Amino acid sequence: MAKFFIHRPVFAIVIAIMIVIIGTIAGLNTPIAQYPNISPPTINVSAFYTGANASVVNQSVAQVIENQVNGTQGMDYMSSNSNDDGSYSLNVYFEVGSDGDMDSVKVQNNVSAANANLPETVISSGVTTTKSSQDMAMIFAFYCDNGLYDTAFIKNYADIYVADDLKRVKGVGQVQIMSADYALRVWINPEKLANFGLTVADVQTAIKTQNAQAAAGSIGKLPVAQGQEKEYMGQIQGRLETPEQFENIILKTGNAGAFVRLKDVARVEIGQKSNTYVGKFNGYTSVPFIINLTSDANALESIGEVKRILAEAEKNLPEGIHYGQILDNTEFIKASSKRLRIRFLKLSYSSCW
Repeated sequence: MAKFFIHRPVFAIVIAIMIVIIGTIAGLNTPIAQYPNISPPTINVSAFYTGANASVVNQSVAQVIENQVNGTQGMDYMSSNSNDDGSYSLNVYFEVGSDGDMDSVKVQNNVSAANANLPETVISSGVTTTKSSQDMAMIFAFYCDNGLYDTAFIKNYADIYVADDLKRVKGVGQVQIMSADYALRVWINPEKLANFGLTVADVQTAIKTQNAQAAAGSIGKLPVAQGQEKEYMGQIQGRLETPEQFENIILKTGNAGAFVRLKDVARVEIGQKSNTYVGKFNGYTSVPFIINLTSDANALESIGEVKRILAEAEKNLPEGIHYGQILDNTEFIKASSKRLRIRFLKLSYSSCW
């Protein structure tokens, strides 16, 4: 066979070129699903304990959840963080090749078993379980360059019109918005509170009981009396909506019928739920976003779709709000792939000649 190709160099060159072309086409068109997953499935569990420091979060949240999650079938190892802002994050890593969706269900079931022993504040805030890696695939920001909008407005706008589309992208495990939502804030004056003989617990109880949604029922509901022709649905004021309505919450009733209202001991306003995050982009007020992918995601396709959605959303942003990219880890992948293709072509060309 060696003599056959030696005496027919043109034929040998043609065969070599055909092998290179067929191999290149096959390599470019092989589905990603045919490649084995080399990164372990990662399940993230997050919770928030308002007002607690890292030590309290570790004792009352981390230990409770991790005692239940530890030993989950197929689990390799886990790591967690408890922070002084009350946040808690647990990453559970499973063996390579396991089903990430089933792993998420297993972790979710174990976390649900821990809810009975968690503080009520943590349960009301929500304990979330997501199939997401903590590696940051992309970081971008929406910023305002004319001073018309604050971070609360930017976050609220992006959360309503952009974040949901990003979460639906295949391969996106989590979209972290590094800002806080709008919230009604009550700034209590401790001296005035003490003068009226009240405590913070009294204020909390009054707000919960007088800011509730209730069903009013109906009048004339069937079966009706003879001659009854109409049915009326009752309507009552439900949850409070404005700071003025919250200011009129009654905290205490005096002997002469006088009321102590919330506005007598506190200042009520609408602001950000938390001031933990402060974002700046080139000196402008901004809200950073972090995109985390799932362990089985195709980073190039997922981040490419994210960029397409952001380009479409940028056309409809309010005046003064712009989109800026901070980090894109797929640029390294693209550069590495391009260099690898160049080396492959050089090697193929040299082998042909």
